[in-house]
Amino acid sequence: MKLSCQLSYVNQTVKISECIMYSLLCSPMSYVKLCLETQFGIDMQCWNTDEDFRGIKMIPPGLHYIHYSGVSKGTGDVSPRSGFMHYFQKKEFLVKLWDKNLEDMSKDEVTDESIQRLKDNLLTLDRHLGPYPYDIWQKWKLLSSQITEDLVNRFSPESGLIRASVELLSTPDKDRPRGVKTSIDTEDKNQETPGQSDAKRAKRITAAEKEASMLPNLQPVPGASLRFTEIPHDKFPPGSTPEEITKHYLDQSYTLELMIAQHVEPLHIIGELQFAYLCFLIGHSLEAFEHWKNLVILFCSCDEAIHKYRSVFFHFIRTVEVQIEEMPEDFLADIVMNKNLVYKKLREFFKTAYVSKVDGRLLTMIERFKDNLTDKLQWDFTGLDKDEEDERPVIVKIDEPIDD
Repeated sequence: MKLSCQLSYVNQTVKISECIMYSLLCSPMSYVKLCLETQFGIDMQCWNTDEDFRGIKMIPPGLHYIHYSGVSKGTGDVSPRSGFMHYFQKKEFLVKLWDKNLEDMSKDEVTDESIQRLKDNLLTLDRHLGPYPYDIWQKWKLLSSQITEDLVNRFSPESGLIRASVELLSTPDKDRPRGVKTSIDTEDKNQETPGQSDAKRAKRITAAEKEASMLPNLQPVPGASLRFTEIPHDKFPPGSTPEEITKHYLDQSYTLELMIAQHVEPLHIIGELQFAYLCFLIGHSLEAFEHWKNLVILFCSCDEAIHKYRSVFFHFIRTVEVQIEEMPEDFLADIVMNKNLVYKKLREFFKTAYVSKVDGRLLTMIERFKDNLTDKLQWDFTGLDKDEEDERPVIVKIDEPIDD
């Protein structure tokens, strides 16, 4: 039996036809009834929905990112994106409820009776479902290859929803800032002039401190934040000598090992890198982008770890290469104007790979990655065998003493 449906894609309209019912029964499926004027998507594809749209069918088993945004009927403004990652099992039938008042996914659970009733009515429901866009499937698998179901549960917010704009707790009226005076350091208090009033002492605070004192101390709503692995602040082992401290700051393999130790297996840190990237690319989370960037910088700051964790660095190169291909150009455009730290650290990484005499398949991947970056972004990686300008020795001329 062949059915057809039509979805309005963002920036394009695509006719979807010949949806085979057998494929629906043998593949996972996502069903959700949305209100009008809503953007709805899965993985890297997004549609503008109409009243006939109910969800997606023929979804390949595995990890997928379901996301949505409300659209204003009058102005067409789009609300910040929300969504969730879900690991679909074979023949899974996932149903979510939509709250029209909140214009968001409802927290209410769908009863087994309701789900079964929908399953029994698949013939009628099928014409309201759009098939999974298989043209993005291969790219999606590359971007999410190391993300396991356990990692999804570990990194996702406790609420289950990944939001571009994290909800913040409002400040009670009694706690609202009213230009209160900044506390004076103990040292300043000891040196204060006798009889000097608090008002006069308060004038000594800086403009930044004054602005900070006027801002409310907003905190994320409990359960709304992503739960990434915290990058250790200690860059060296306890009891390190000054020489060892310098070594660990130049080569942050110790910090990377601390990160890897917090995972069940080493490759899970690549899964975290992929998870953070997808939350940024698809979920529009700047918090996730910062974590992704910090992980890339950490990998690029290692030397000894390249040899100890060859498999991890092999997947790191392959992952980042695919990620940068999908990265919005605004984030990677002008390496001078934007002071692109990712470019600087990748340059250090390539230089370290040559100095450390990385060989074999890993070196081949590094060479290909470097060439692709040069072709795509015109990033200059020449002169890796020379010292950078800020790394060259500095000669200080000291005036000769004047004889009496």
